[in-house]
Amino acid sequence: MLTYLAIRNLAIVEALELDLPSGMTVITGETGAGKSILLDALGLALGDRADADSVRHGAAKAEILAQFDISQLPQAQHWLLENELEEGEHKPNQTASTQECQLRRVIHNNGRSKAWINGQPCSVQLLKKLGSHLIDIHGQHEHQSLLQRESHLRLLDAFAHLEPQVQDQQALFKNWQHCRRQLETLKNQDDKQQARIELLRYQVEELEQLALEEQELQSLEEEQQHLANVDTLILEGQAAFNLCDSDEGGARQLLNQACNRINHLPSQDARLNDIRQMLGDALIQIEEASRELEHFVSSCELDPERLQFVEERLSTIYQLARKHHITPEELYQHSLKLRAELNSIENGSQNIEQLAEQLQQLTEAFRQQAAQLSQQRKTAAYQLNQNINEQLSLLGMSNARFEVSIQNSEQFQAHGLDNVEFLISTNPGQPPKPMIKIASGGELSRISLAIQVVTAQTSAIPTLVFDEVDVGISGGTAEIVGQLLHNLAQKGQILSVTHLPQVAAQGDQHLFIKKSSTENSTHSEMVWLEQEQRVTELARMLGGIDLTEQTLAHAHEMLQHSQQRLTC
Repeated sequence: MLTYLAIRNLAIVEALELDLPSGMTVITGETGAGKSILLDALGLALGDRADADSVRHGAAKAEILAQFDISQLPQAQHWLLENELEEGEHKPNQTASTQECQLRRVIHNNGRSKAWINGQPCSVQLLKKLGSHLIDIHGQHEHQSLLQRESHLRLLDAFAHLEPQVQDQQALFKNWQHCRRQLETLKNQDDKQQARIELLRYQVEELEQLALEEQELQSLEEEQQHLANVDTLILEGQAAFNLCDSDEGGARQLLNQACNRINHLPSQDARLNDIRQMLGDALIQIEEASRELEHFVSSCELDPERLQFVEERLSTIYQLARKHHITPEELYQHSLKLRAELNSIENGSQNIEQLAEQLQQLTEAFRQQAAQLSQQRKTAAYQLNQNINEQLSLLGMSNARFEVSIQNSEQFQAHGLDNVEFLISTNPGQPPKPMIKIASGGELSRISLAIQVVTAQTSAIPTLVFDEVDVGISGGTAEIVGQLLHNLAQKGQILSVTHLPQVAAQGDQHLFIKKSSTENSTHSEMVWLEQEQRVTELARMLGGIDLTEQTLAHAHEMLQHSQQRLTC
């Protein structure tokens, strides 16, 4: 529950600190005194949108700090642990505990804001998610949302604690929707790609018949050049061999003669040794070249058939390259690319079958899960009908009949197959119809209050805030409203902003908000009222500014009667 709230420079509040107890706290004050500021502060601490107008005039920033006891909120504890936000700061003179949680929000006068959970910076979205585990706020305009069918399903699911099942249904719907879209996309593509598949199959078959290997083109071109010139190679090779090694004046013989002449020179000149060495090396080189030439010439053979085969294969390669508008060197990689594309499209056809089967499975799973969820909703709707009709009777609408209509739809939706709508009949003998067509303004307020009271009874959140939900109600009905709210407070904490003395008298404690003004500034203060102060405030609410002894006596009697009844 909410245990502590501090506000700095928010609207007309300069500084405020409140220690909030359990039970029912009623909040009253004159119109314009700032009752809404307390709820605005809570909203900001829980992640509501902030703007520069929230900051008190002349201040640099507004700050809100809210402290909660979460010892009875395992979901909030789990959320904090899951997001590693369980440790943090605490208010002055307070012992740190893992059963406490602190939210802090700062709004600067330029409109920017910052947020913290347990002293650790966080996003506003995280504040909202955590806030949903801590406080449930019922606004005075809540009845307006009851005119929207979307809220009816949400309220029914919350009453029945079906949130986990709804989340499972939403996850299944998301998977079903994704699979269906994939299948539709592939089917649309399939129609357009049939012609492409036929072309690819023809092209791939033609290229695979060619069976071109990597680097084969270069090898064939080199071989073709060799075979086409083999006769010239033999002729010129033999001539070169004869020049190197021939008994009739070949280079080897001439070098031999030169070496012999050098060796027989009658001189010991050292320079001759170098010449002798160079001629010897040249002789060795010419002998090796002669042997290689001889081997090359002997290996050259005329092969017209092989030459014809190579030239025809090269011609086929060149033709296919021109056909595909690429160079011959690109043909090998191009054939791999076409094969890959064909495989991908053909696999896509297989994916259509797999996706169709998967979609069928998801459809059956969705229907089965939706049917179970629908049955749970119908069971909860029966109980909700009874509870709300009991509350309507207490609120002076004994002739009214509330009914939850659940209609099954064939259209898949994120929440299942149910269309839920709240119906009401305010006169005997009249069939229930949508509330927007039946209920008047005052009736709608009481219906809204009955729904809020019933749904709040099943809420796992111990802190419930009611912001003038009793608007449009008076007299004995207002006293019953106060009793209902007080009964709710027995299981947790109720904060009720009210303008009805019959409701205010039912509170365990009373918080009074007043506004004071000077020539240059306006301030809003919040004080806890003692017994006599509560009597005075109730008298003001009963009779206005001029308090008579009769009004004070009536207020004293009202408060005493309420307290006696509550202690019984």
